[in-house]
Amino acid sequence: MEEILRTNDPTALSFAQALLRGEEIDCFVLDVHMSALEGSIGILPRRMMVAREDAFLARSILTDNGLEVTRKA
Repeated sequence: MEEILRTNDPTALSFAQALLRGEEIDCFVLDVHMSALEGSIGILPRRMMVAREDAFLARSILTDNGLEVTRKA
């Protein structure tokens, strides 16, 4: 699995999920339930993960639609 997006914005996460699912790329979001630790103020980013073989295409799709993606180190 590879991280392709890290954000605090729930709208951006939903948009990214819709884009990737529309292209039949499986993705999931980590750290969704961290709001219990942060007090629901939204300071901890959520991370979107995809399979390593889908990462290049997923980053291209998100970038083409105006989202800033996490680059591979």
